[in-house]
Amino acid sequence: MKNRIVRGVAGTFILASLLLAIYVNINWLWFTAFVGANLLQSSLTKWCLMETILEKLGVKN
Repeated sequence: MKNRIVRGVAGTFILASLLLAIYVNINWLWFTAFVGANLLQSSLTKWCLMETILEKLGVKN
């Protein structure tokens, strides 16, 4: 369950920031880059801040 939530939040952030870049300001693409960098970092280190937050909120695997 935790993995699905993390992927859902990441996908939502990316799509939302793309829409904001198109309709509000191009600088929202920096947020897209930040989310992508965090996904890359978590794949290399096997640590994800969102998973830690979800664990503290009591979400099970």
